[in-house]
Amino acid sequence: MAAPAKKQEGFHDCRDAWARALEELATRDPRIVAVVNDSVGSSKLGSFQKAFPERLINVGIAEQNMVGVSAGLVNGGKIPFVSAASCFLTARALEQIKADIAYAGFNVKLIGQSSGVAYGELGPTHHSIEDFAWLRPLDAITVIVPADAWETEEAVKWAAAHDGPVYLRLSRMPVPDLDIRDRVFRPGKAELVRDGSDVTLIGCGTTVHIAALAAEKLLAEGISARVLNMATLNPLDEQALAAAANETGAIVTVEEANIRGGLGGAVAEFTAGHRPVPVERVGFPGFVVTGSVDFLFEHYGITSDGIAAAARRAIARKR
Repeated sequence: MAAPAKKQEGFHDCRDAWARALEELATRDPRIVAVVNDSVGSSKLGSFQKAFPERLINVGIAEQNMVGVSAGLVNGGKIPFVSAASCFLTARALEQIKADIAYAGFNVKLIGQSSGVAYGELGPTHHSIEDFAWLRPLDAITVIVPADAWETEEAVKWAAAHDGPVYLRLSRMPVPDLDIRDRVFRPGKAELVRDGSDVTLIGCGTTVHIAALAAEKLLAEGISARVLNMATLNPLDEQALAAAANETGAIVTVEEANIRGGLGGAVAEFTAGHRPVPVERVGFPGFVVTGSVDFLFEHYGITSDGIAAAARRAIARKR
């Protein structure tokens, strides 16, 4: 099963949750402002603009300027939420993110919209699959990739209260709510979706619910798969990774991103240095072919069948 490109019953657009949360926060905190690059519609900020016309700053298609303006707003006592397509925000303005935000430790919230391959056929110019690799080395920035609408709303609330730079990566592809009771949002901590003992499946963002489906298929084969929602990529929950390596002995990562430098790269780095175990990485190997979201997920194995196959390979490599 691939991630759905069109909304299905029970699936929610995380951008709706983000916009709703921001507007509620802005009602209570006059310091909150939104900064966009002619992206009011794609950021779902139309209602915010009507409610707070003087607190939405549209710099036009000028991403470097947008990030620089946000740094200035921090100096003026504001809490800027900078919302733009993640491909342009993290690539075109990377120098400003590095120097003006991360190095300075400024309290800016970067909201990368329509991440991954959500733009489908528009191709590599609009895909954002390298953003993890670019931002993970900037250790001052907390990198969060919500898996569903609930986690998105909680992440926005946390980001507003957190004193420091945050990158929140959102998709335009609707996803289902995770079936987890008594959830508590804890940045920097992996969330246990289901427990297991033979292999650990670690996902983030749009891939977590697909990993859960893969675990169900594996269980039918007698394979017990643990599923973790690694919503925070920076800092990484090394305690959860160590437990996964020690207790299951094999790991599969799955992400809507480049496996080089992304979640897969981060997990491989940790296990290589602390507890070497077989790690299979499911994601994109580099630039991808042209096609729809559903086609790209299917083509590169970001499906329940593809993840299950990777789990079998990882288990077979156990010593």
